[in-house]
Order: sequence, then C-alpha cells, then structure tokens
Amino acid sequence: MTFRISVSPSFGVLGQTDFRPLLLGTSISSLGDKLVPVALAFAVLQLDASPAALGFVLASAMVPMVALLVIGGVWGDRLPRRRVMIVCDLVRAAAQALSAIVLVAGVARVWEIAALQAVYGAATAFFTPASQGLVQEAVVESFLQQANAFLGISRNVAGVAGPALAAAIVASTGAGWALAADAVSFLASAAFLFRMPTAGRRSRSAATPFLTDLRVGWREFRTRSWVWASVCHFGLFHLFVWAPLLVLGPVVAKASLGGASAWATILAAGSAGAIAGGVVAVRLKPGRPLVVVFGLMLLFAPQLVLLAVAAPTLLIAGAALLGQAGMSALNITWFATLQARVPADALARVTSYDWFGSALLLPLGLLLVGPLAATFGTHEILVGAAVWAVASSASMLALPAIHGFRSGALRADVAGAKAFATA
Repeated sequence: MTFRISVSPSFGVLGQTDFRPLLLGTSISSLGDKLVPVALAFAVLQLDASPAALGFVLASAMVPMVALLVIGGVWGDRLPRRRVMIVCDLVRAAAQALSAIVLVAGVARVWEIAALQAVYGAATAFFTPASQGLVQEAVVESFLQQANAFLGISRNVAGVAGPALAAAIVASTGAGWALAADAVSFLASAAFLFRMPTAGRRSRSAATPFLTDLRVGWREFRTRSWVWASVCHFGLFHLFVWAPLLVLGPVVAKASLGGASAWATILAAGSAGAIAGGVVAVRLKPGRPLVVVFGLMLLFAPQLVLLAVAAPTLLIAGAALLGQAGMSALNITWFATLQARVPADALARVTSYDWFGSALLLPLGLLLVGPLAATFGTHEILVGAAVWAVASSASMLALPAIHGFRSGALRADVAGAKAFATA
C-alpha cells in the first residue's frame, strides 16, 4: 500500500521523499553544531584561561576548513554526494566524541582539543560542497527555493535553541557532555542520509585526473560572471562589514549598552529575524534573483549605524532582526539560483569556490578590526562598514550581469557562459 502526503503549495517540497530525511538529518546536526561555540569556549577556558588559547582552538577548526574547501568540492563531484556526507558525518562524530571523552575524563590538553577540531574542520570542508549538490539531486528544480528555505529555517531555529541548550548542559554536567551530544547529532544525520531512497547515488567516473577536475571546476566558476562577481562581493563583505560587527558589536555593548545581556538580546533578535527571513523565502520566487540578493544586503547597514551611535538596545535589536531576515532570505535565494543554473556534475566544485572565496578574508578582517578601531575609533569603523555595505551592494545592482540576470530553467547557464567567453 502506498501512502501519499498532501501538502500546501508552500510546503510542496515536504512531499519529496528524498528531501524529508535530508531535512531531518540537517536539523539534528545543526542543533548539535550550535552547542559547540558555548561548549568549546568553556572547555578551553577551563584548561587555559588565556584568550589566545581559545583563539588557537577556533582557528584550528577554521583554517583546514577554508583550505580544503576546493579539494572537497572536487570530490563532491567525483563521488556520490550522499556517501561523501555520510563519511564526513562519521568523521565529525568521532572527532567530537574523542573531544568529549578526554574532557569528561579530565585528561584533556589544549593541543589535543585543537587537533580534534582540525579534523572536524577538515571533514566539514568535504561535507559542505557535497551537501549543496545533494539538495539539487533530492528535489525537482521548481522546489529548490523551498528546499533551501526549509534547510535555512532549521539552521536558524537551531541557532536560537542551541546556545541555550548548551549553557544548560555545561552548567549541569560539563562542556564535554555538550560535545558528546554534538557527536550523537552527526550519527543521527548519517542515519537519515543513509535512509534517503534515491538521491545521492549518482556517481561520475573518477578516471579524470584530479587537477583536470580542479581546472574544469574553476572554468565553470569563472565563465559565469554573475557567480565570480557575487563571490568577490561576498568576500569583501565579510572583510569590511561582517568582521567589524562580530568584533565591535560586543565592544559597544560592554562599553555603552549594559554588557553581555544587551549583546545577547541583539543576537537573539538577529536569529529570530533569520527565521522570519526563511519563512518569507519559502514563498519567494523572484524573476530577477540577484537583484533580490543584493537588494536585501542593503538591509544590513542600519544595525551598524545604530551600533556606531550606541542607540538603545531594543532599537539595535530591531535593526538586527531586519538585517538578519534579509541575510537569511538572500542566502536561500543565492543557493537556489546556483543549484538551478550550474551543471549538476560541477555544482560541488562551483559551490566550493563560492564558500572559499566568501570565507577567505574573514580571518584577516577579524585580526585587523581591533587595531584599526584603536587607531581610527570604533564609531568610525562601524560607520565605514555601513557605508561599504550600501555602496558595494548598490554597485553590484548596477552591473548588467546582476540586474540583467533572470531566473529560468537554464540549469547549465550555457547562454551566460558563452556570452562571457566571447566578450
């Protein structure tokens, strides 16, 4: 007997049998991931109270993740993506389980935690490109926007619930047990991926030399001017806008808004906005998706200006809600556009170049913001970040490759690639 699930048009993607286990696995592992920032911070600070030790551990996870993204993208196109993701989930589960064991046993050392987090980061570098490709395989093209919206909502809900849950676990049983919960979440994700009925079984011959695959992926990336121009913008946005917010937001909260509670309020409002943006994006079907992407980026500037003038916390929180709603909706639209317009057998590689280019400059920004603020002033850096956010996004909207880009069924984007190649 066959059972059919009836859903409204806005929830039609939930009727896709391959998508439901992907959504459930992502939701559980996202919740586990959101336990880590709180748990890891308290675990490391208990071993070594210096900020340098915590920075070392955080960098140990981030550096291999960024460095290996492009390689991960190649393998995400060479091998069945579901298999790549299952292996990565098992590796991450092992890394977090070992971290939990040494912490609970009371024998952990900072370098051991850093090494295990490096393994975690390396596995994430292979998981992320493959996951974007698997979404494309799991749903029909007309449901890509909905699929990315539901996945984004699940991550943002985890972003609200995870830190609170982590704080409760750390306070009651210790940081090691929170990392153990993260390990279990990866095992659950792997189990759900294993249960996907048909998706992820595509396999391309790996006979092509690795460097050839790397070059082909780069060609697919660079021959689409709308892709590489957008990624360059995202990278500079992280450098000039996102890094100042992450570093100087807490500084302003401590100096002028009342401390950690004020910053927590702003972050919580941003998370709520991200959920709202995901809900809106479920119904969003833009004819010019890149106009929507860069138009929504303009919403990020008000919170920077309000932080710069140390406006009341609730006013900044409202602006954070608006800004993060826009960021959530634009990310969903961007990934759906990539999945619809990049060839299926190159999507993981193009996605890896996207993630690599977008994240590459963030560590540099995090390092530079403090000294620049000390030299020029916190107010000036935040205002400069707001000006950059508006000016750069408006400049992107003026580019023909952006404002002239229309949604459609040209999955391979052949016309755009030929036009660029002959320009």
